[in-house]
Amino acid sequence: MLDTLIFASQIVVPVGEDRALRGTEMNELKVIDNGAVGIKDGKIAFVGTHEEASDLKANETMDAKGKLLSPGLVDPHTHLVFGGSREHELALKQQGIPYLEILAQGGGILSTVRATRETEEDALFEKVMFHLNRCLTYGVTTMEAKSGYGLDKETELKQLRVAKKLNEYHPIDLVSTFLGAHAIPENYKGRPDAFLEEMLSMLSVISKEGLAEFVDIFCETGVFTVEQSRTFLQKAKTAGFGVKIHADEIDPLGGTEMACEIGAISADHLVGASDEGVRMLGESDTIAVLLPGTTFYLGKDQFAPARKMISSGAAVALSTDFNPGSSPTENIQFIMNLAALKLKMTPEEIWNAVTVNAAYAIGRGDVAGSLVEGRNADLVLWDVPNYKYVPYHYGVNHVNKVWKKGVLVAGKADSYANYTVSS
Repeated sequence: MLDTLIFASQIVVPVGEDRALRGTEMNELKVIDNGAVGIKDGKIAFVGTHEEASDLKANETMDAKGKLLSPGLVDPHTHLVFGGSREHELALKQQGIPYLEILAQGGGILSTVRATRETEEDALFEKVMFHLNRCLTYGVTTMEAKSGYGLDKETELKQLRVAKKLNEYHPIDLVSTFLGAHAIPENYKGRPDAFLEEMLSMLSVISKEGLAEFVDIFCETGVFTVEQSRTFLQKAKTAGFGVKIHADEIDPLGGTEMACEIGAISADHLVGASDEGVRMLGESDTIAVLLPGTTFYLGKDQFAPARKMISSGAAVALSTDFNPGSSPTENIQFIMNLAALKLKMTPEEIWNAVTVNAAYAIGRGDVAGSLVEGRNADLVLWDVPNYKYVPYHYGVNHVNKVWKKGVLVAGKADSYANYTVSS
């Protein structure tokens, strides 16, 4: 006897054979018309057609005629934990004031660093809870959360501890990444190597407390060089962490190539990736995590070369890059729209990029991003007739219901999911 049996007009069943989908494989998407999914004890117990499910018994049967059912979405690159906000900077950007001048006026990333340092841990927890609730309503059931708005030991650890606590209380599964090397703080100006050593000195505490699985660095002009990033990430790997990198967001410095060389699980942004970097992505296991929302919000014309990457044989994932400065959105559905309109990705590639490939980009390919019997029943029911409709119809939330481990956790009856933790 199943706990729940859901009948839908169409089911998306992304399939990765023990790895991310690469190149032309990304255009292959398993879809079951007139499908059904059964849930038992929080796990997926059946995936098949209406006909195959006709003899199954369940305590609850749901007829979702005219709707789409999919795995829970995976958001593999977010700066989830931060204090304050930066809406006042939008008017400055519209006036054409350069970022460096905004920074000099006390804005930019250092503004968020100050706000995060000043926000008490409990208040930071409640703020992030609000954002997580919103992410859940958009269909996200697994996501990454970076630190990086502390730039000192105390605040970086505070961010990571908040993420760990949220992972214990909130339905969304969080995967933590230590991004202490996000920028050079004012007190280390002109001494980037000393700052990187300071951040590396935190790894033993982070490992002991189980605060992060991955280590990341911002490799870009004016921040950290390719060689500094290589040394930093190799030391993190030696300490037992997986590694990721913010690479070639603006200038083609060679961060993409370096990420492939050292076996980073992902290289993220990649708007300025060189042809050689794209070629190497196609020959490596490093997943390209593309963030078109950031390019869109910053008003840039050049987007990451997704089509070249896929043609090269690379594995591509998509993410919101949710952060207060360059991509203040929790709406991964809008990212799917941008992927179609600006990255020229097909609907099939987009669905694979926000499910199976996104899961592999944060080390969760074996538990998230697909509908496989025995896995947790993380499901999304959509108010759309087929999978092609979500990337097509932009600007609205298409989610009808979200299940996490077989439990209904968000739905149209709620304006937002409202998980709270009583003191």
